Amino acid sequence: MLNDWSSFFDKIENKPYFKSLKLFLDEEYSNHVIYPPREKIFNAFSLTSPNSIKVVLIGQDPYHEPNQAMGLSFSVPRGTKLPPSLINIYKEIENDLGVSMDFSNGDLTYLAKQGVLLLNSYLTVREGEPLSHKNAYYSNFSKDVYEYIDSLPQPIVFILWGSFAISFSKYIHNPNRLILKSGHPSPLSANRGLFFNNHHFSKTNEYLINHGLSPIDWKNK
Repeated sequence: MLNDWSSFFDKIENKPYFKSLKLFLDEEYSNHVIYPPREKIFNAFSLTSPNSIKVVLIGQDPYHEPNQAMGLSFSVPRGTKLPPSLINIYKEIENDLGVSMDFSNGDLTYLAKQGVLLLNSYLTVREGEPLSHKNAYYSNFSKDVYEYIDSLPQPIVFILWGSFAISFSKYIHNPNRLILKSGHPSPLSANRGLFFNNHHFSKTNEYLINHGLSPIDWKNK
């Protein structure tokens, strides 16, 4: 499905930052342990085509411990212990929608296949070094990808958790959009009352239904 993004990648492939990003990643993967595996860097794009996007859920950078990062924001492979932020996301889904989540499975591929683009703004990270790939290459890439998404014609919900994700709202100008903002689901934020009860999942589905689209089935079991 990455071919469905060809108009976007064709547009950026000759930009200096994108060429520099590829060289940077060649160097990093050659000399360090980098997550996710290189073949999973563009997993979010592979699973969700532009014309199927209903929701964009922006993350910061991948999980930096072994067997966690899989190229989808907030997601971990089935069988991996759920990180605290994902536990809180599941709790809010239960609270908001009155459903029961499977806390033994943190794989969010089921959402990506429904049109939820689970996109980290920095697509890679060194093992044990959060934000180690925070750089201008990825900042330029994020700007281009969010502006491209905003050019798409269909109704789209942007879910922005935390100040980092909220900072990308400046690239969202299409009136055919719903922007939902709250604190981050990390325990530090959620336990201060900044995340729980935001009802973003029900608000997303209400918006999609009101615009003639099928809602997201957020339940994972």
